[in-house]
Amino acid sequence: ALITPWNFPIAMITRKVGPALAVGCTVVLKPSELTPLTAVALSVLAKRAGVPDGVFEVVTADRDLTREVGHEMCTNPIVKKISFTGSTPVGKLLMKLTSDTVKRLSLELGGNAAFVVFEDADIDQAVNAAMASKYRNAGQTCVCSDRFIIHKSVEEEFVAKLADKVKQLKVGRGMKDGVTMGPLISTLQVKNIKEKVDQAIVDGATCLVGGSALAELGPNYFAPTILTNVNPSSLIWCTETFGPVVAVKTFDTEEEALSLANDTPTGLAAYFCTNDLSRIFRFSAALENGIVGVNEGIISNAAAPFGGVKESGLGREGGVMGINEYLETKYVFLNT
Repeated sequence: ALITPWNFPIAMITRKVGPALAVGCTVVLKPSELTPLTAVALSVLAKRAGVPDGVFEVVTADRDLTREVGHEMCTNPIVKKISFTGSTPVGKLLMKLTSDTVKRLSLELGGNAAFVVFEDADIDQAVNAAMASKYRNAGQTCVCSDRFIIHKSVEEEFVAKLADKVKQLKVGRGMKDGVTMGPLISTLQVKNIKEKVDQAIVDGATCLVGGSALAELGPNYFAPTILTNVNPSSLIWCTETFGPVVAVKTFDTEEEALSLANDTPTGLAAYFCTNDLSRIFRFSAALENGIVGVNEGIISNAAAPFGGVKESGLGREGGVMGINEYLETKYVFLNT
């Protein structure tokens, strides 16, 4: 049984269904109630391609019935595995529900990615990586950078160049020419982000760019935002943002940067920029994350294992490890 989120409504399905079918499993998919149509379309295409009935089935549900469908998937003994991408609280609930039938689990849960810029980094490269990591899909990905940990000696240059890039973003409907950032998923998400930004400012942060909803464009738009001098106790820092907000804090030493980066219960993705090869190996090994990008902001790859540690989940998707999630190991000893 596969349960997918709304933010990549096709890719999240194919990265689960593909390996499952490849090793001979049948699947039942429940897509997000916010984006069911792409799942239905994929089901139609699968049948056109010759996938037999009962091999790839889709069950849609509205918000009221989603819990009931999830409960059935988790407790029905016919289901031998659950693969879920979504929030950490829901992932924890699924772990509890599947415990009675001891199902195998793959959980790709929330993150709160750090983006560290060291004093020896190529700042232009770091800014480009930050833009790619933070603002794609309006910041609504589980591997988007949230916490920007910048060495004091390069903070001014980094923030100034980042602000120049952010001001060039054009927000609007994605089908319009020239638009580079679209809306958030809901008005509730706009409200949540606005509350986090306002709280961070009360806690001492400075808003350099954005900081408000763009009501003139519609109810689901929020301005790309940069906050500096962010207090680590602010919600914008210590919880996943899922929106177009950069939160900046400075550091002096590598040890301090590492402590800040790892100071979170989640451990999906992290990023850092440096030209010191020794530091690359040392720092990447010490980061408590399942995925690390060095001098790069786009790190997903179909051939590479995707997944986190700590409260960011269990298992991997992609590559050989992603295939293995749908296989059981059997040992046979034959004496002739």
